[in-house]
Amino acid sequence: MNANEKQLIELIRKGEGIDLEFKACRNQLNRDVYQTVCAFLNRYGGTILLGVSDSGIVQGIEQSAVAQIKKDFVTAINNPKKIHPPAYLSVNEVAVEGRLMLRIYVPESSQVHRCNGRIFDRNEDGDFDITDHTRQVADLYQRKHTTYSENKIYPYAGLDELERKLIGQCRKIAVLRREDYPWRNMDDMELLKSAQIYQTDPETGKSGVTLAGLLLLGKRSPLLSAVPHHRTDLILRKVNLDRYDDRDFVDVNLVESYDRIMAFVAKHLSDPFYLEGTTSISIRDAIFREVASNILIHREYTNAFPAKLIIERGQVRAENSNKPHGFGVLNLETFTPFPKNPVIAAFFRQIGRADELGSGMRKMMRYGKAYGGADPQLIEGDIFRIIVKVPEFSTTGEESGAPEITPQVTGEVTGEVTPEVTPEVTPEVRILTFISGEMTRQSLQSALKLRDDEHFRKSYLLPALQAGFIEMTIPDKPRSSKQKYRLTEKGRKVLKGIASGSE
Repeated sequence: MNANEKQLIELIRKGEGIDLEFKACRNQLNRDVYQTVCAFLNRYGGTILLGVSDSGIVQGIEQSAVAQIKKDFVTAINNPKKIHPPAYLSVNEVAVEGRLMLRIYVPESSQVHRCNGRIFDRNEDGDFDITDHTRQVADLYQRKHTTYSENKIYPYAGLDELERKLIGQCRKIAVLRREDYPWRNMDDMELLKSAQIYQTDPETGKSGVTLAGLLLLGKRSPLLSAVPHHRTDLILRKVNLDRYDDRDFVDVNLVESYDRIMAFVAKHLSDPFYLEGTTSISIRDAIFREVASNILIHREYTNAFPAKLIIERGQVRAENSNKPHGFGVLNLETFTPFPKNPVIAAFFRQIGRADELGSGMRKMMRYGKAYGGADPQLIEGDIFRIIVKVPEFSTTGEESGAPEITPQVTGEVTGEVTPEVTPEVTPEVRILTFISGEMTRQSLQSALKLRDDEHFRKSYLLPALQAGFIEMTIPDKPRSSKQKYRLTEKGRKVLKGIASGSE
């Protein structure tokens, strides 16, 4: 019996309660399962086990009915006429004593949800329709707005404070991912309301864009007015350990921040060839997609601690402020995901920037060891930390404890990769073909016919230095006006590989 099965048995023995519900569901869904989903969303979240009787007897689900039950559930849960606002939940197949069940984890939501137009809440005795109980409904709205800072409404903040072009881009992405997506026929304001990022305060009656809306789509000025401390620091620190080798201060909206993070990762981390079945996938992007979305989605934005992603030799560290639900290293087998900013998370899922709650973390763990030679670590606390081991290109030929992958070579890594392999002509390799003896920065940039100083520095000069292909003639004074650059022995070998590959 594995750990997951033991955990399920203990859960079933505990019996139904405020965060656990059983449904027999032998060959079709119980109709009241959606009321339970609504109640869990509105209260503290919970787990629904399909295939278990009310008394806790594991009856299981007929194998032939599993696929249809999962399809029916996912279709209904994404239908705003059934659950409004729609929820994005995954259904996992599990087994106890050989009997197949379905487990649905429902997170607490920052919104008030309705099932078939009715509001349900949860207590120890089950699901209760509170729609006609004004006081209870008002208390529910108040609790949601107090608990989740992303719901703070900025009265009279509207479309003028948002990047309208970005709204259109997000609509296009959502529709490309699903042709019949409701955003297709919505104008910009309808889209904001559908995404729950333009709301009305039930007590004051004032409407406006929420903090989630400003964070996701806001122009830089109104965003920083609402959250002056908003910033994500992207740092490369491999050569200059006292300061940094490259840095990007990201203080734009979250959709644009995500792109900046992934571009920084792509610039400074290798992407080895990896086959999943017969399909080649980027495990680097799969891992850091989750890291990037965690930094942005699950941050506690009332805390001024700046989020960080630091690329070091052999590892990447990510940190963000957090509202913890436990402390210490997370164990994947016992981990229960908890949404910190459900509205922001839902928006990211709709535009394909994040996975279902919990599944992204599992994907990161699955690929982490293949990428860097060790499992990633996720550490819960007031500051949430992720540590991912990454492959390093060794300049000495010694093992670094992780797969040795040359950043310039794409292909299946089998055994040792030698400098004689013809590298891909990336910017840091291309610069080598223009170096003759010792050259100044200006003369190198001119030889490459590049006008943008910053682009030359970030895309050509720094990567070539960090890869060890070139070196400074005055390394102790990197900013010296007399500074020049020349090929290293490693750079000459790479240059030789280019020449031999072209013969």
